[in-house]
Amino acid sequence: MPSTFMNTTRDQKFILKEWLDMNKVFETERFKDTYTVDDLDFILENALKGAKEMVAPSCKDSDEIGCKFENGKVITPQSTKDAYYFIVNNGFAATNVDPDDESALPQAVVWTLNEYFIAANPSIQTLWLANSGAAGLIRDFGSEELKRIYLPKMYSGQWAGTMVLTEPQAGSDVGDATTRAIPTDEPGVYLIKGTKCFISGGEQDVTENIVHLVLARIEGAASGTRGLSLFVVPKYLPNADGNPGEWNDITCVGIEHKLGHRGSPTCVLNFGEEGKCKGFLLGDPPGEDGSGQGMAQMFRMMNEERLMSGLSGCALAASAYHNAVKYCQERIQGRAATNPKAGRCAIIKHEDVKRMLMFQKAHVEAFRAMAIQTYYWVDIEKYSSDPDLVQQAKVFLEVNTPIVKAYCSDVALQCISEALQCYGGYGFSEEYPIAEIYRDARIYPIWEGTNYIQALDLVGRKMTMKKGQVFAAWLKHIQDFIEANKKAPGFEKEFEVYIDGWNKYNELLKVLQKLFATPGMAQLYATRLLHATGKLWAGKLLLEMALIAQKKIDELGRDHYDYHFYLGKVASARFFVQNIIPEIGAFLEVAKNADATCIEVPEEIFGI
Repeated sequence: MPSTFMNTTRDQKFILKEWLDMNKVFETERFKDTYTVDDLDFILENALKGAKEMVAPSCKDSDEIGCKFENGKVITPQSTKDAYYFIVNNGFAATNVDPDDESALPQAVVWTLNEYFIAANPSIQTLWLANSGAAGLIRDFGSEELKRIYLPKMYSGQWAGTMVLTEPQAGSDVGDATTRAIPTDEPGVYLIKGTKCFISGGEQDVTENIVHLVLARIEGAASGTRGLSLFVVPKYLPNADGNPGEWNDITCVGIEHKLGHRGSPTCVLNFGEEGKCKGFLLGDPPGEDGSGQGMAQMFRMMNEERLMSGLSGCALAASAYHNAVKYCQERIQGRAATNPKAGRCAIIKHEDVKRMLMFQKAHVEAFRAMAIQTYYWVDIEKYSSDPDLVQQAKVFLEVNTPIVKAYCSDVALQCISEALQCYGGYGFSEEYPIAEIYRDARIYPIWEGTNYIQALDLVGRKMTMKKGQVFAAWLKHIQDFIEANKKAPGFEKEFEVYIDGWNKYNELLKVLQKLFATPGMAQLYATRLLHATGKLWAGKLLLEMALIAQKKIDELGRDHYDYHFYLGKVASARFFVQNIIPEIGAFLEVAKNADATCIEVPEEIFGI
C-alpha cells in the first residue's frame, strides 16, 4: 500500500477534540486518572506513523503472496507477523478491553486508530480485532477459571480469538446450524462435533494458540437460534502451566481463495473428527424450555464486528480517496474548461474530477463521523454515571449499529469506484492501488450479517422497538438539531434543502408503513429505507461539523494554516446536503409507486 493510504490525522483530531465532547468519557471513573483530550494528538500521530512504517509494508505481501495452505497448516508472510505484533505489543489491540489495564483507551479512540491500521493492511485486521471481541465475551460470560486461563494471553495478543458461527448448509440462517455439543462427565465441558466455514483466522501461524468461540447445540436443546449455546474451544488445550498443550481435535480442511483480503486466512474447520474436541460452555446450559444463551452472547461480539465492518469501509474509502487526490494533483492531461488557454493542466482542475473527489471526501467524512460517534456512545453507555446520558447512548447504539454497518460499507464501494475512475485506465491496473482497495472492500457489505440482514434489523426491530419509541427518540435528535440551527447565517440554502429532505423522509415513513402491511414489501424496500435513513443521519452530522468549522473560519481568517481544512468541512456539508439529501425525495416517489414487480414476477424469467 502506498504511503498515501492516509496522509493526515487532522479530521480525526477534529472529531475527537472539536466535535465530540470527549471530556464526558475522560472524566468517567474508568479514565479520569489516565488520559485527557490533550493526549490525543500524540496518540493519533504515533498510531499513524506506526501504521505507515510498520503495517503498510505488509500489505503488498498479503495481496501478492497471501496465505498458503499446506498439510492442514496455514502459512502467512513474515511481514504479517511483524505487523500483527507491532499492533498488539503497542497497546492498540485487546489490552483495551482489559478492565484492569490502566493504559486502556476509550473505544472512540481505539477505533479512530484502527482506521489507520485497517487502511494500511486490511488483510490482517481480523487477526487482532476479532481477539478483542472474543476476549470480551470470555470476560463477560466466562467462569473465573476460563478467565484465569485464557484472558491474560488473549489480552496480550499471544493467543488469538475467533468467532465461529457459519456452516456450509446454513449460511446466514444460523438457526439451521447442526454442530453438536455432547455433555461429558465434567460439568461445563462438552465434546464439539461439526463443520464451520468462512472462519477468519480459523487457522494461522501468527499466534501460538487460537481460541475459537463456537456456536453449537447441546443435545436436547431447542431447534433454531433459540437452542444454541456458546463454547470456548481452543486449538490447543492449555496445560497446567497455562501454555498450549494437547491438540484439541480441530482440523483446518482448506482456506478460501478470495477476491480480496488474500492475506487473511478464511478457513473451513472440522471440530471433533476423532471425537475428542473439548468445548467449555460460556454461561449456563439450556433451561427447561431448551433455550440456550449462545446467540444473545454472540450478538455482543457480532454488533462490535458490525461496527468494525462499517469503519473498515470508511478506512478503505479514505485510503482510495487520499491516493486519488495525489494522483489527480500530479496527472497532467487536457485543458481546464474555465481557462483553456492556460495549456495542459493537472486533472484535479477538471470539473467532473473535482465532483468525484468531492463525492468521496463528503462521504468519507460522514462515514468517519457516524462510526466514531457510535463508538463514543459505546463508551458513554459503558462508563458514564449519568443515567440520562446512558439512556441516550442506548438509543443511539440500537439504531446506529445497522446503519453504520450497511450504509458505510455499501457506499464506501461507490466512493472507491469513483477513486478508480479518477485514475482512468490506470485505475483498472493492479500496478496502482485502487484495484486492490476495491477488491478488499467488497467483503464488508457481506461480513457479519449481509447488509440486507442489517436492513431487516433496522426496519423490523429497531424502528418498532418499544412500540416505536426508540426510533422516535433517535429521530427527535435530528429534529432538535434542525430547530436549533435552521437559521444559521450562511447555511440558509443548506437547511432549506435538508429540511425538505427531513419532511420527505417523514412522509416516506408513513407511505412505507402502509406499504409494509402487504407481505414481502418490507423486505423489498428495507435496504433502500436503510440507505435513506443513512443519508438523513449523515447530512445532519456533516452540518453539525460544518457549523463548528464555519465558526473557526470566522475566528481565524483566511490566512490561518487551518483555513483550508475548515473550509473543506463546510464544503463537504454543502455538497452532501445539496447533492445527496434530495435522493430521499426520489425514493419517496419510488415508494409511492408501490412497485411489486420483484414479488409478482415468476422466478422463471431470470434464467432466460
